[in-house]
Amino acid sequence: MKLRKPKFWDYKKPNLISYILYPIAFILQLISLLIKKLKTKENFNDLKKICIGNIYLGGTGKTSLSLEIFNILRKKNKKVCFVKKYHSNQFDEQKILENCGKLFKKKTRKTSIEAAIKENYEFAIFDDGLQDFSIHYDLSIVCFNNINWVGNGLTIPSGPLRESLDCLKKYKHVFINGNLENSDTIEKELLKINPNIKIHFGEYIPLNLKEFDLKKKYIIFSGIGNHQTFLSMLKINGFNVIKDIEFPDHYQYSQSDLNEIIHISEKNDHEIITTEKDFLRLENLKSEKINFIKSKLKIINEEKLIDDIMNLNE
Repeated sequence: MKLRKPKFWDYKKPNLISYILYPIAFILQLISLLIKKLKTKENFNDLKKICIGNIYLGGTGKTSLSLEIFNILRKKNKKVCFVKKYHSNQFDEQKILENCGKLFKKKTRKTSIEAAIKENYEFAIFDDGLQDFSIHYDLSIVCFNNINWVGNGLTIPSGPLRESLDCLKKYKHVFINGNLENSDTIEKELLKINPNIKIHFGEYIPLNLKEFDLKKKYIIFSGIGNHQTFLSMLKINGFNVIKDIEFPDHYQYSQSDLNEIIHISEKNDHEIITTEKDFLRLENLKSEKINFIKSKLKIINEEKLIDDIMNLNE
């Protein structure tokens, strides 16, 4: 059963529960630091490795950014692939990546790297893996969502962060995914932590708007880490969203879940929309009453980021 993340994780400030859990969070960070010091990083110099990762747990748009960078590199005639550590509950993301290009999804990233080198790939884009201390990445990009940002700012289980915010001092690039809300505030906070960090922004663009009648009323649902960003994108583009239903990230839907959503839509004469990720996860449960929005991430000032990636060859 997939659990929802605690609501207090995304409060603007830590609450009493956060402070009670803080000793556990502190111990976990010490263990992580020890593991990091004991790990020996491998370079694999025959392959340029770009890690699209996060320190906020889930919903930061890693897959969207991975896809966009892949397409840009392919247009530049680079032989590029994806690497994603295999997890059985993430087949939706795996399928989206495979629909775009070659995906290596072994049980360890090291094994995937070795396979990619054997097939003479020049670039590998890692969808996640920032906390894999056994690999030296040529370029790491830390992703955040502009609505959730860093939540209450504490590490698991006190908050939603895998690493403390101080870790941003060691990274050169961050990417803020979403619809450009809170951009100025986030940029100021990032520069306080690391004045030299390069900040990139992106916004989600729907690709199949013509398939929908914006005069109708809609009920939406999703089981992704950034449901509010999905909702925001629809409203910005003129959808009249009457009701939205949020499921846990990577949620495995049952027929009863869909029946309930369809019942609500028929009772109120609403159309149903979900995300492409969720639609893929429906598998045999798909209904002709459920449509999905296909979207892509538009990188603002794309040239700044791509120049750094292309300079990896130098």
